[in-house]
Amino acid sequence: MSDAPAAEAKPPKSKKMLIIIIAAVVLLGGGGAGAFFFMKKAKPAGEEEPAAAAHAKPAAPPTFLPLETLVVNLADPGGERFAQLGITLEITDPKVADSVKAFMPSIRNAVLLAVSQRTTQELLTVEGKAKLAKDIRREVSTPLGFAVEDDEVEEEDPAPKKGAKPKKPKKTATPNPIKNVLFSSFIVQ
Repeated sequence: MSDAPAAEAKPPKSKKMLIIIIAAVVLLGGGGAGAFFFMKKAKPAGEEEPAAAAHAKPAAPPTFLPLETLVVNLADPGGERFAQLGITLEITDPKVADSVKAFMPSIRNAVLLAVSQRTTQELLTVEGKAKLAKDIRREVSTPLGFAVEDDEVEEEDPAPKKGAKPKKPKKTATPNPIKNVLFSSFIVQ
């Protein structure tokens, strides 16, 4: 009979232990949840969530306006070399794309003249292509009334030459919407 009182004593101890474990789990879970909500709301005043900042002010994508493929004779001696160019304009304002289309015949003519003044050696270098892109941007911007600023500032002569007109700096009231000239194809033969 000594086994019967021992069996009866074990169940009350296991019930107490089970109640203590459940209480500990509930307290730890409640404390963790409270800490999570407290930390979530207690951010510094200037710090925002990156996702909220990204959705707050989405940047408008640029408009890309492809021009017709140009085939141009180059300024090499003999006139046997030519270039085939695919040009796409990156424009910040979609309304300006309509203006570019309205001036397309004069823009295409100006671009053809600008490319035809280049030699094969100029167009085969990265610097030559970058200069051509800048010149094309200038030719596209001019009929629209925008100016392209020169990156290189030329030093003015202390004594200007006789009959030479002083250079006036170009002023633009609004930024040029023609952001970039992109080459989609560039073949020189």
